[in-house]
Amino acid sequence: SAMDPHGGHYLNKDAVLSPLGAARICQLVLGCTIIALVSHSAGYSANYGTYCMFVWCFSFTVTLVVFTLDITRLHSCMPISWDNFTVAFAMLATLMYITASVVYPVYFLQTEYSDEDYEVQIYRISVTVCSSVCCFPYGVEVFLTRAKPGAVVGYMATVSGLLKVVQGFVACIIFGALANDSEYNQYIATQYCVVVYSLCFSVTVIVIIVTVSGRTAALRFLFDRFVVIYTFFAVILYLSTALIWPIFSFDRKYGSNARPEDCPRGECSWDSKLVVAVFTCVNLVLYFIDLVYSQRIRFVSSS
Repeated sequence: SAMDPHGGHYLNKDAVLSPLGAARICQLVLGCTIIALVSHSAGYSANYGTYCMFVWCFSFTVTLVVFTLDITRLHSCMPISWDNFTVAFAMLATLMYITASVVYPVYFLQTEYSDEDYEVQIYRISVTVCSSVCCFPYGVEVFLTRAKPGAVVGYMATVSGLLKVVQGFVACIIFGALANDSEYNQYIATQYCVVVYSLCFSVTVIVIIVTVSGRTAALRFLFDRFVVIYTFFAVILYLSTALIWPIFSFDRKYGSNARPEDCPRGECSWDSKLVVAVFTCVNLVLYFIDLVYSQRIRFVSSS
């Protein structure tokens, strides 16, 4: 028979006509516009430009795949927890778009330019505007798919699950700063901090992967208890790094408490150390909030 045995349609109309569908269409339109503008005249270069282009292409590609699988209902054939995957990706895309919307104008918009560069400047302004606007459709998707009071949803849709994505993203920013001449090899104490960042990031990614893959029920231990205990230890570990890193980076005995004058932007170890210190405190706060919210949620295992 050519008909659906349940009497439904093969294509999912809600994937287009719902608020969530409208948000994804906006994501695709803006993402395609950004890629076209950058490829045509706006341009990009160096590591910062490559990162921005990766964000736009990666987000557009995954969104197109998600939209296609949702409208054709083929996501039911995939061996993953679809709801956990989509909300986790939407959260990640929101964060990536925010950073790209800040990084691109900082490094590619010029305050002084010649008449020959005027057209390129207009294109780059357009890219910045579209990228900034595109943060909102992804944020709307997170808002629409987040956990509602009393509803049984996937872990990634809860505040704790969304915070896991943010924690992992912040850790990536820390790793980028560490790799940018942060001089963390000078002291055992700063090497300890790097171990803490790596350990917490690895466990957070594992928690996300296990949840998105829908394998939490197959684990031989209580997943909810493990997550809470891990979050508690992550708070303790990040608290230690929040104290140790600034001492060995900015105390006069080990470093400099003021930014050196001969310190070019983007190539200064002092700046990298400051970024690490700031985002260490950010992640400490995120893990603490995560610990508080994890006491309020209850896990429902499903095969």
